[in-house]
Amino acid sequence: MTREDAETYLTQAGQCVDGDFPLLEAAIACALHEDPSRDAQAARDLGEAGVERLTQRLARESPEEALAEAMAGDLGLGGDLFTYEHPDNADILAVAQRRKGLPVALGVYYLHVSRRCGLKVQGVDFPGHFLLRIETQEGPLALDPYAEGRVVLPSELTRRALHAGLTPNVADRLDRLMAPAPDRAVLIRLQNNIFARASAAGDFARAERAALRRALLDPLDHRPWLDVAAAREGQGALAGALQALARASSLDGGAALAARAHRERVRLKLN
Repeated sequence: MTREDAETYLTQAGQCVDGDFPLLEAAIACALHEDPSRDAQAARDLGEAGVERLTQRLARESPEEALAEAMAGDLGLGGDLFTYEHPDNADILAVAQRRKGLPVALGVYYLHVSRRCGLKVQGVDFPGHFLLRIETQEGPLALDPYAEGRVVLPSELTRRALHAGLTPNVADRLDRLMAPAPDRAVLIRLQNNIFARASAAGDFARAERAALRRALLDPLDHRPWLDVAAAREGQGALAGALQALARASSLDGGAALAARAHRERVRLKLN
């Protein structure tokens, strides 16, 4: 898959309704967009191995136990406790090789495998730390893919929410803390992570690619184009930055004023 092929695939994925969003394949396309020279088969093989192991375990274990044991115990997926900031932790292909990564990158595999096995599992866009929500006979449970899929108790969810800066009246609302996120939002969160890390490192070319992927995955959102513009400006590509700002303005009138001010600042640099 070339970078252009990846962009075509992500454009098509961006048109899918949430229930039909191809999470794992779209995540693979994002990784190949970053580095098209790699082979994605290991990532697909990992997904298939997870389906096989989870199917076996569901015959004798509860859904939450089976999922955690299949993904963390059998496949060895877990959080990178020592090199958390390593770029490979946010790359779905590297995660398949290293068997460790960020919570949201690990979560892509958990979601793919659980759906294939008929479990109702969704991502939770929890502040500061991605989680999973699994429906059980006793009600929904929160799972942490970074901590080998262990159950996160309600009291721990509240503690984490308070630590992340949420107000007490919000941190006590489990229905809000565990609100399910669409698969598209899960993959966009992963690209946001890549964008933020690349921008902080001054790697504006990588930041631009991550922002562009977000724009393709959610074509009605103007915000990724603002980030594309910032990344292009960081590379000195001012004409391209202006084009991205114009795209942001065309998508959302509320962004027009901010984009216009940014555009004028960029134009001054061109003169």
